[in-house]
Amino acid sequence: MNVPAPALSPDQAEAWDRIAATLDEAGIDLEQGYAMEGDPDEHRVLAVTGKAGSGKTLLLAQMVKEMREAGLKMVTGDYQPKGGRTLAVLAPTNKAASVLRSRGVPATTIHRILYTPVYDPQYEKIAEWLAGERDRPTVEGLTDEQLDRAKVAFDETQSIPGAMAAAGLKGSDFISGWKRRDAELDVGFVDESSMLDDQQYEDLAEIFPTLVLFGDPAQLAPVNQSGRMVFERLPAPDVLHLDRVHRQEADSPILDLAHALSDDRVDFYAFERMVEEAAAADPRVVMATRADPDLMARSPMLVWRNKTRVRLIRAFRQAHGIGEHEMMPGEPLLCDGLELPLKQRKRRVELEARGLIKGAQVIYLGPGKKPGFCRIHVVGAPDPQVSVASIVKIEVPDVEEPHLPFAAKMGAAFLHGAACTIHKAQGSQWEDVQVFAPDLFAAFKVGRSEAGQPLWKRLAYVAITRAQSRLIWVRRAALALPQRTLGTDDLVAPAPQLTLEGEPPE
Repeated sequence: MNVPAPALSPDQAEAWDRIAATLDEAGIDLEQGYAMEGDPDEHRVLAVTGKAGSGKTLLLAQMVKEMREAGLKMVTGDYQPKGGRTLAVLAPTNKAASVLRSRGVPATTIHRILYTPVYDPQYEKIAEWLAGERDRPTVEGLTDEQLDRAKVAFDETQSIPGAMAAAGLKGSDFISGWKRRDAELDVGFVDESSMLDDQQYEDLAEIFPTLVLFGDPAQLAPVNQSGRMVFERLPAPDVLHLDRVHRQEADSPILDLAHALSDDRVDFYAFERMVEEAAAADPRVVMATRADPDLMARSPMLVWRNKTRVRLIRAFRQAHGIGEHEMMPGEPLLCDGLELPLKQRKRRVELEARGLIKGAQVIYLGPGKKPGFCRIHVVGAPDPQVSVASIVKIEVPDVEEPHLPFAAKMGAAFLHGAACTIHKAQGSQWEDVQVFAPDLFAAFKVGRSEAGQPLWKRLAYVAITRAQSRLIWVRRAALALPQRTLGTDDLVAPAPQLTLEGEPPE
C-alpha cells in the first residue's frame, strides 16, 4: 500500500505505510478515502518511536487529517459521536494534550476518555448538531444568537463544553452525570506514550481494538516501572522507529545538544563545554550563572530533586518580598489535583473542562469573594479566569508541613509553580526553559542509570527538549534579583465566566 502524504522522509513513509496497512485490515482505506464497518474482536497495537524532532507529531497530525477525510469522527472527552467509525487522540496529561491541540489536533486526556458524559436530552441535540449528526435544533430557552455563538466557538475549538459556554451554558446545565465507559471505542492514537504505566496501557488496549502509540524512548519512564516503557513490551516488528531528525534541518542548537547526549563518550563535563560553545555561537542557547526569577514567574525552573524545587521556590518568593503566609498576584501555581468527593463529579468535570486538572499551570490573580477561594488564570485555556475553592500549599525547606495561604475544606489543590521536577515537565513545552545544571551534576555524581543509560543524560534530554525557542543553562545554585514586579498585566484576561463560589455540599 502506498498512501500519499506530503514531505515524508523514508522512515516516516515506511511507518505511514505500515499504519495504513493496519488500518486497512480494520476496514479503513486511506488510499481510497473511506471506512467500512470493522471487526471489534480483532485487536491491533503498533508503536511509532523516535527522539525529539524525528517527526512523530507531524506523522500523527497528517494521519489524523487523512482519517477524518475518510469519514472517521473524532471522539473527545466532551462528546462521543453516534454511529460510524471513530478516532480518539489521547495524551497522558492535560499539558501533553494541549500541545497537540495547539497544533490543530483535537486531543484529550486518557482520564477523560475512560469516563463518558451523560448529556441532558434537551442539550444533547446541540451537541449532535455541532458534531454534524442532525440539523440545527430549536432549544427552549436558547436564542438563535446563542446557537450561532456556539457554532462559531465549536468551529474554532472543536470543544462541545467550549461551545456551550459561548452560548451561556455551564457544564452543570447540560451534563447530568458521568459514567465509566462500558463499551469499546474504535481507533486510538496515544501521544507521549513513554509516560504510560502498565495499567493505563491495559485499559487502553481493552477499549481500542486498534491502538497506535507514539513515544520517545529517550525520555523518562513512569515511576515504579524500572525504566521500562509500555511499547517495549510489543514484538519488534510492531515498533516502527523514526531515525531521521527533521528539526535539525532548521539548524536547532537545542536539538543538537539533546542528541549529543546519546554519545557514550560525552560525560557531564564534556556536555557542559558543548553548552558553552553553543551559547557562544547562537543566542538560542544561554549559559547563565544565576537563575532568572522573572522567567520563573511564567516558565518553571526544571530540576531533578524535590528539595531543590522547594528551595528555589522559597528563594523566588523571598526575592519578591512575599511573606510565608501570603500570596501575591502574578505568582505561578501548578494544579496538584481536585480534592472533591465522588458525588461532586459534575463540579469536577466543569473544572476539568476549563483545563483545571492535575499538572495545569495557573497564575494567581487574587482572593475570591469568600474565605478559601482564589481567582486564577489557567494558562492556555480559552476562558482562563476561574474562581474556585483552593488548597494552596507553599512548601518550606526542612519543614514537613507546608504553609496554606488558602485552605478550603475541599476544592482544587495547588503547589507553587516557580520550579518543577523534570519528571512532571514531561509532555509540556515553553518558549524559554531554564535548566538547573547543579541538579543534573548531582545526578551525574550519583552515577545512577535507567534502562542502560545514565540518569543524568535522560534528565538532561527531557529538560532540554521542553524548550521551543531558547534554552537557558543555569550553571550555579544562585538566584538573580528580579527586574520586574510580579503582576498580571501580561495575561489575556477576559471577564470570568465560571465562578464556583460556595462550599460543596457535604
